[in-house]
Amino acid sequence: MRLSRSAAALAAVLAAPAALAQTQAPATAPTAHDPVVAIVGPYKIHMSDLQADLQSVPAQAQQLPPDQLYQMLLSQEVDRKAVLAAALKEGLEKTPSVAQQMQAAANIKLENAYVQQKVMSQVTDAAVQAEYNKDYANKPGPEQVEARQILVATEAKAQDIIDQLNKGADFAKLAQKYSIDPGAKNGGELGWFSKDEMVPAFSDAAFALAPGKYTTKPVQTQFGWHVILCEAKRTAPTPKLADVQAQIKQQLGEAAVQSTLDAARNKVAIKLFNPDGTPIAAPATK
Repeated sequence: MRLSRSAAALAAVLAAPAALAQTQAPATAPTAHDPVVAIVGPYKIHMSDLQADLQSVPAQAQQLPPDQLYQMLLSQEVDRKAVLAAALKEGLEKTPSVAQQMQAAANIKLENAYVQQKVMSQVTDAAVQAEYNKDYANKPGPEQVEARQILVATEAKAQDIIDQLNKGADFAKLAQKYSIDPGAKNGGELGWFSKDEMVPAFSDAAFALAPGKYTTKPVQTQFGWHVILCEAKRTAPTPKLADVQAQIKQQLGEAAVQSTLDAARNKVAIKLFNPDGTPIAAPATK
């Protein structure tokens, strides 16, 4: 989650317990890196608790000054611990329905922790590097087109623009005058893109053009009607590891999750039933 300036400033404060201790004295002596910032009955609230809470602060609350945001987080933690103490004092955790919900929540935490552990063991720096070496290193990048576009609402308007281009009108000026795309102010400039970065109808038309040529018929997509000018073509340079690292991690992570789920299923006997309680027939094996 991207933090606002206020929340980012608070994050810096939370990350510097020594500086915070000068203005917010804890109830007990702080530890070296995770001081206690409050004690509620038998519970100690540490700086790390507030650091964790900061990640889920609503966007509106992030606009508060850091000191107010700190007090809000601290107050919320105090409320939570006070409610927890009251609930335990009344023995609410022994109520069957509550105990069942608590167990279900604990199970979800354990499931997530198990999957996370397995995924982290597979999505390592070495694995990312190996995937980069296999799919990217020493290989040319994808074919790309540098293009401009004029986007309008109707086919008739797009055809009128093409007619003006046929008479020698300047593409960039027409884009500034007629295009409803946000890039109109830049003359419809789109920059370089690969075929899979645009919707199919647009990409097909753009990549079919020779440099310096524009579409002679309007191109329709879900966004409207386009007139496209191809300015240049190239083979993209090999991306650096830093450019594709996040993408590789996501791909490895998705594969790791699936393999973890498959492995877990293979370790237990599974029977499936229809809503009426009758068994679901196992799929035929080839």
